Amino acid sequence: MNEALLIIYIFSLTVLLIFSSHGFIMLFYHNKYGNKIHKKHNNLELNSKVTIQLPLYNEMYVAERLIDAVCKITYPKELLEIQVLDDSTDETVNIVANAVEEKLRDGFNIKQIRRLNRTGFKAGALKEGLKTAEGEFIAIFDADFIPNSNFLTNTLPYFYEDQVGMVQTRWEHLNENYSLLTRVQALALNGHFVIEQTVRNKAGFFINFNGTGGVWKKSCILDAGNWDGDTLTEDLDLSYRAQLKGWKFVFLRDITTPAELPAEMNALKAQQFRWTKGAIETAKKLLPKVWASNLSMRVKLQSTFHLTNNLVFPFILLAGILNVPLIFIKNSGPYNPFFNFMSIFVLAFISSFLFYLYAQKDVYSDWRKRITLFPLFMSGSMGMAVNNTRAVVEGLLNRKSEFVRTPKFQLVKNEQKMSDNKYLSMIKTDSSAVIELILTFYCFIGVVASIYFLELAALPFQLMFFLGFGFVSVLSIKQNLFKKALSKLGK
Repeated sequence: MNEALLIIYIFSLTVLLIFSSHGFIMLFYHNKYGNKIHKKHNNLELNSKVTIQLPLYNEMYVAERLIDAVCKITYPKELLEIQVLDDSTDETVNIVANAVEEKLRDGFNIKQIRRLNRTGFKAGALKEGLKTAEGEFIAIFDADFIPNSNFLTNTLPYFYEDQVGMVQTRWEHLNENYSLLTRVQALALNGHFVIEQTVRNKAGFFINFNGTGGVWKKSCILDAGNWDGDTLTEDLDLSYRAQLKGWKFVFLRDITTPAELPAEMNALKAQQFRWTKGAIETAKKLLPKVWASNLSMRVKLQSTFHLTNNLVFPFILLAGILNVPLIFIKNSGPYNPFFNFMSIFVLAFISSFLFYLYAQKDVYSDWRKRITLFPLFMSGSMGMAVNNTRAVVEGLLNRKSEFVRTPKFQLVKNEQKMSDNKYLSMIKTDSSAVIELILTFYCFIGVVASIYFLELAALPFQLMFFLGFGFVSVLSIKQNLFKKALSKLGK
């Protein structure tokens, strides 16, 4: 029995090592292509028609802010079309209608487009708007974004040749300093945007449109087969289909678009569930086409890592569960050779640390302060294992689920509170919070056992699992109790 647990544990760590060590490869390419500069038109004439699409669903707190920001973008009014793709069922409908009416009086070509149902969710809304879109280029912004006024003048020059189909900007975080939760999210997203997207793009690998903060060439969207709602990550799906057709993408690390991070744990878990499950769905849908194509082996391998990296979560969960009995196993028999061999798996931690270190160092002067959050980020990733494992399993089993939007609270300043926000009561605390709480107490046994047996090398990892499950579960349940309290007070 002990030997079987050790084999399963080593297998889990091997999978984690393979995926985590990919960070070393990213850093290798980061060093190799770090000085590569994207081509662009230096003297671009602003004579192309642009359609800006704003997909909304019940965004009463941020809809008007978004419309105002888009109308401040520097571009000739006669060449700009704004489509507010409004699938809302609440007060957002009237807020948008009033904002659109005001902007029409100001001379903007802006429309509120509504559908009878949410077929295809966000993908369906974008596809519906594309039917009547007048622009050669399609810029897309989610409700929680506030594009800078120079967004189009900064991005359109990078469509330097006919085969460039999409230009993506880096997300900037409006409310990064709102709470510890938002600061940890910023650290995680910076790893994706500053290193992963940048390196993949410069090295010639496939990247993805991040769903917002980017510009498409309309002909690219249509040539790739248009938006499709059969996965929860319509942006990743279309990105791969377009690049498989030969279109080129450009990622701009140094041009940013500000956005609001989820400030509530259950909202973050819903977002992570959608991204994780959607990536698995996209991998199942498109990896066979990637491997059947005439792409180079390096691109095929990188695409495989890109689309399947969420498979780590079941193995993170498995490692967390097995961590506890292994403390007792190590101290009950002649298993030292196994545990001495396991020291190699510390490379996974080193790879991840260096990956996120360079992500902060490349763009922030206060990178030393930011990287101190890395242990908490690692703990949070472990704590998310239950939520994201469920997403992986559902994706593998083809279980369809609704596109659950991430509610926006317009929380930017520290003194702002979410207590009066209507959408707070609509956020669900699912059963995973209870499982996470149970695992918190379970992992605490591992912490105590590590101290008792003086297993100091194992203690940091036992602590991270304990703190991770505790952090995620307590914030999930706390918010649910807060909502019940507000309900009793009649708010």
